[in-house]
Amino acid sequence: MDEKTIGVLGGGQLGRMLALEARRMGYKLVQWTGGDQSGAELFADQAIYGSFDDQAAFEQFVSQVDAVTVEFENIPKNLVAKISALKPTFPSSEAIAICQDRELEKTFLRENGIPTTPFRIVQSAEELESALAELPGDVIIKTARDGYDGKGQLALPVENRISNAEAWSHFTGLRAIVEKKINLAGEISVMVVRGSDGQVVTYDPAENEHKNHILHLSIVPARLSQETLDLAREIAQSVAEKLEYVGVIGVEFFIDQDGKLLVNEMAPRPHNSGHHTLDACQTSQFEQQLRAVIGLPLGATGLLKPVVMLNLLGDIWKSEAEQPDWTAALEIPGSKLHLYGKKTAKANRKMGHLTFTADTVEEALQNAEKCIEAYR
Repeated sequence: MDEKTIGVLGGGQLGRMLALEARRMGYKLVQWTGGDQSGAELFADQAIYGSFDDQAAFEQFVSQVDAVTVEFENIPKNLVAKISALKPTFPSSEAIAICQDRELEKTFLRENGIPTTPFRIVQSAEELESALAELPGDVIIKTARDGYDGKGQLALPVENRISNAEAWSHFTGLRAIVEKKINLAGEISVMVVRGSDGQVVTYDPAENEHKNHILHLSIVPARLSQETLDLAREIAQSVAEKLEYVGVIGVEFFIDQDGKLLVNEMAPRPHNSGHHTLDACQTSQFEQQLRAVIGLPLGATGLLKPVVMLNLLGDIWKSEAEQPDWTAALEIPGSKLHLYGKKTAKANRKMGHLTFTADTVEEALQNAEKCIEAYR
């Protein structure tokens, strides 16, 4: 296997985990952080800190890499297109553009017959009024771009609803999506990997629990019917194929009270709800990303043991710079600690995660709950 150098756009924790896998597999990795210094670059062979509009940083980056990928979706589309004209780049700039813009994402899903929540696109208070008339009941307004973990969203319940003008004042000058609020029975996600040769593999769906719009727990295998899990994998695979996607993509689903699956979002990269694959699957999502980018056969996705992944937020840090004592967590059987090397802890900031493997999903969940209680 020839030694290759992989370029990564972005410097967050996903890039850090990708760099660790690259080292294990014998690849070099150059990380263009765009100015971020989060700790991911510690494991790269080289880090470039210039902004994404810095021409010197661009030339330095492309001159050293054989293939390129991204570790978060909000990379300027024009930059990805410019790089892909010179180096193989996966996923494509077109796929990234669709996934980073809710308007394009929802339109793509609707046009391809993929089930999603009812929605309207608005850019004024008047259009918001029309959308509310067409979508009776509770709705959520979301910015078309740059929203994540609940940011850029405003819930509009039928009862105690503020005026349209007041609601739109949060979004003035933006394009937004008005989405019917789903009475949720649950949420799941499916990690899909597609190679440049069209080979597709999927992981077992993860059952996800959120707190304050941030992923709290992922439980695998999900405690749902096999019919629902098989359909989720089928829909997720269809998304990757319709996008002509290459690499790892996370497809997130709502499940309504009737058991219907609705695609909520797509993440064009390894995903938080796929972190359990590092400890509980035959091939991790990060190794899969490397395989897809380099053009190697994709790995097996089988689940080795039931697992629960617990996100660790900055809220439990003793101070901005002092992490907790992890003794209580690591005393729990089957626990594995992953920290992201971020220098400053903040409320709701993802600082790391723990995984708990066990013989049954119930045991893994009990162990995760013990840990949550210890650090409450």
